[in-house]
Amino acid sequence: MPWSTTGFTIVLSLWLVAVIFLMPTFGVSQFLDLLFRPICLSALAIFFLALIGITWGDVPTQDVLRGIRPVIKLLAIPFLIYHFQNSARGDAVFKAFLASCVLLMGLSWIVLFAPELKLNPAAAAGVPVRNYIDQTQEFALCMIALAPCAVSFYRQRRYALAAACAALMLCFFFNLAFVAAARTALIYFPVLVIVFAAKHLDRRQSWILLFFVSLAAVAVWFSSSYLRSRVENISAEYELYKQGVPLSTGLRLEYWQKSFRFFVDAPMIGHGTGSIKTMFERDAEGKSGLSAVVIGNPHNQTLAVAVQWGALGIIALYTMWLFHLWFFRGEEFASWIGTLVVIQNICSSVLNSHLFDFQEGWMYVVGVGAAAGMSLRARGSKKPVELTHYLGDLAASRTQRGI
Repeated sequence: MPWSTTGFTIVLSLWLVAVIFLMPTFGVSQFLDLLFRPICLSALAIFFLALIGITWGDVPTQDVLRGIRPVIKLLAIPFLIYHFQNSARGDAVFKAFLASCVLLMGLSWIVLFAPELKLNPAAAAGVPVRNYIDQTQEFALCMIALAPCAVSFYRQRRYALAAACAALMLCFFFNLAFVAAARTALIYFPVLVIVFAAKHLDRRQSWILLFFVSLAAVAVWFSSSYLRSRVENISAEYELYKQGVPLSTGLRLEYWQKSFRFFVDAPMIGHGTGSIKTMFERDAEGKSGLSAVVIGNPHNQTLAVAVQWGALGIIALYTMWLFHLWFFRGEEFASWIGTLVVIQNICSSVLNSHLFDFQEGWMYVVGVGAAAGMSLRARGSKKPVELTHYLGDLAASRTQRGI
């Protein structure tokens, strides 16, 4: 996934065909049972809302298709859950994703100093493929996901493995701090750290973590001119926005203001599937400058559904997120991954429509589907899947502490 969207689509399509046509007779009833679980039903509700939303929108056909396309991926969640509930190799998905991100990180450092080696010449410095937003999302997820493993290995006195996990975490951290990072990470990174502390550390350990994270943040702030400029540019871009200069911060504010007005105009059911671009085009008629900018993505997930399906869409979106978070409340390693994937998507969707974007959207769908299937398998067999023994002592220590 971090390397090629086309390759990912082809392989996923082949996998989906195989799952459907090789599904045994008894598997059909198991699959149908999954469909009516809240974790699947809530995702499917958004897709069917998008289908129904076609009926009340005055939108060109190409825009309707543009509105349907991002939600089709949600249909894969039940198939992923079904497959990984019956597969003993679910952890291979996360291992392979981690290995792929480690390779990408290594190449990221290389192309920072040798930009001619970039696979995508148009990408930002230190970004070999895709873009820095996707890369940040991937690296941050891997870094926080490794944290319980490092702690568990250390408590088991497996110091070499603990050091390896810690080293990878530091490599991801330094890459984000000094090479390439999306400012969206400033929203979800602190939240993910807090979630890690709440789930895997006691109060004393959490305060120690907070101290070292704060110390690292201060050190990075004064040592990384790149990260400092990324943050300081926010205020500069806002001042330029007031002068009509179309930069990232100003454009988002413009998108949000217009999208909110569109939502207020049709607060209950919105303007129909695929209506975002149409609404911006109509609003831009006769205007110039920032007011004439036309976009099909308001860069906020809540507004992306609110414009199209109103309050009904907002309820459907937040219901799905809540059901997915509730499902991953267990102690399995897969539940930990699922929790991170959902929380990262929720937080990053404040500044982006990440559920509807290709890379981040599929990270959510595959992450939730594979993790949920692994969790159901572990809960059904009463035995942890391969990776969860890494966290066994964490669960035991939590029980002893009465957490």
